[in-house]
Amino acid sequence: MSSVSFRAIGIFSRPRRADITDIVRPLLEWLSKRGIRGIYDTETAASLRDGTGGRPRELLAHESDLLLVLGGDGTLLAAAREAAPRGIPILPINLGSLGFLTSFTLGELYPALEETIAGHLTASERVMLTASLIREGQVVESQLVLNEAVITKGALARMIEIELLIDEDFVCRYRADGLIVATPTGSTAYSLSAGGPIVHPAVDSIILTPICPHTLSDRPLVVDDCCNVEMRLRGTAESVYLTLDGQKGVLMQSEDRVSIIRAKERLKLIQPHRKSYYEILRNKLKWGEA
Repeated sequence: MSSVSFRAIGIFSRPRRADITDIVRPLLEWLSKRGIRGIYDTETAASLRDGTGGRPRELLAHESDLLLVLGGDGTLLAAAREAAPRGIPILPINLGSLGFLTSFTLGELYPALEETIAGHLTASERVMLTASLIREGQVVESQLVLNEAVITKGALARMIEIELLIDEDFVCRYRADGLIVATPTGSTAYSLSAGGPIVHPAVDSIILTPICPHTLSDRPLVVDDCCNVEMRLRGTAESVYLTLDGQKGVLMQSEDRVSIIRAKERLKLIQPHRKSYYEILRNKLKWGEA
């Protein structure tokens, strides 16, 4: 990143984090001493002692030059939907457990802020997808996703049938527990758990991973991210959901379609220059350890 004048930094945190007060209070003082206005969302305000002064998350992003995310990958996914449409970079600080996306530790908070303000850290641009649920020709839900859109069955539902089309060409009909459509960023999330490949964030691609397919030859598929991916729900649709970034679930009906395209928005994610993508993978996945 080139040097940027940060007038306001928004603090976007994991709700109900027990020690958030001990983190945010000195952080606000630190920012104030540098002439930067520190503002925070209503979720953060609820964790503070007085519980006031918070802003709705969409308003927080509108007023900020940078979003500082305190939490895990789930918190970052929520922040990405607000930051990406406004072109605001995110500085992620990991307060969660695994955290592929939140690659700075809490101990690195202030050094990372110093380097970000000085323009010494780079922002990786991450592809996002627009997932639209279409029912009887009408879009009933549409959302940006950073990780994935998933059609999946409920806990007691039967195996479901999903037709996959790419650029209107029929690919196959899956009989499975579901189908994941992921970005390269999302390749280390649900898709990885379902047996999908790890894809470097710089690779222009969409990853399609079936969940527990009935036919063992149904394997993950990687396509160019300029493709239009469409999933069509066939047959009985009892307790079938479209799940967006693991945070929003929409009950589907038989013959519903889900159209997924590369979004025009990209997320600007600030990364530590001393940690490569492969180092983060090694550390998070414990590669090479006995």
